[in-house]
Amino acid sequence: MMKLWKTAPKSIALGALMAALAGASVAMAGTGQPSDWQLGMQNPVTDIAEQIIQFHDMVNVIIIAITIFVFILLAIVIFKFNENANPTPSKTTHHTGLEVAWTIIPVFILIIIAVPSFKLLFAQYTYPKADVTLKATGNQWNWTYQYPDHGGFNFTSIMLNDSERDALIKKGIPAPRLLAVDNEVVVPVNQVVHVIVTASDVIHNWTVPSFGSKVDAVPGRTTATWFKAKQEGVFYGQCSELCGKDHAFMPIAVRVVKPEVFAQWSEAMKSRNRRRAKEIIEKAALEHAGAKVAVEELQGAGQVASNK
Repeated sequence: MMKLWKTAPKSIALGALMAALAGASVAMAGTGQPSDWQLGMQNPVTDIAEQIIQFHDMVNVIIIAITIFVFILLAIVIFKFNENANPTPSKTTHHTGLEVAWTIIPVFILIIIAVPSFKLLFAQYTYPKADVTLKATGNQWNWTYQYPDHGGFNFTSIMLNDSERDALIKKGIPAPRLLAVDNEVVVPVNQVVHVIVTASDVIHNWTVPSFGSKVDAVPGRTTATWFKAKQEGVFYGQCSELCGKDHAFMPIAVRVVKPEVFAQWSEAMKSRNRRRAKEIIEKAALEHAGAKVAVEELQGAGQVASNK
């Protein structure tokens, strides 16, 4: 069963199938941030996120199959055993084979679900050796980050207002509303990042969907997660725990860059040369924006070709 799901596509995209049947043109989930009219989860850039989506799709197939089966049974009962079609009902009260079946089959289904579930949990909570350690502290209503194994420098990440977003957009750097921040978290691609999470006031939640990361930030306690991003770019998330009036306005932005770019940025931050650090990240952001435009153009050309 597991081999079957590993060889299957990473996302079955049931929503896409329904949209196709309806003849609609629907945007699929993007990478790193939500898409307009999105169906399905954001594209994964870590092994954990891929496993989460595979598990989600598998369970969805089981749920849909059970739902269809129950509706078929209801239809049979309604049409075959109503008073007109069956005026003399059976007086049968027990059926050994049926009772064994409705006990054994659900147990078998639960085992099918449990095996990949336990495997996923094991992968999520088995921490490989860290290349970078990041401490994230939730505040009302922003995030403070520290790099304890890179000199201990820290900074606060606050959501950009519209004028600040416009300034970045004029430079050619995408800055999505309610997601773009003044100071992005920067991590190297293809390296293990441990995230130590806590809070200074109330409970928050550090969530980045494309990483498959979601962990509570609890005052006075330390929780943790980890990820290994396999793709460069910027990946957004939001606080996912109600934390007060500005809960919706404390986004998370993680910029994944080449190891050498991360080394340059971290050295600039350690030497407190924030201007140099900002220049390094803006250059990386422009490169990522150009790559994203190129990918979108290729996808658009492919879609046009398939429509023809």
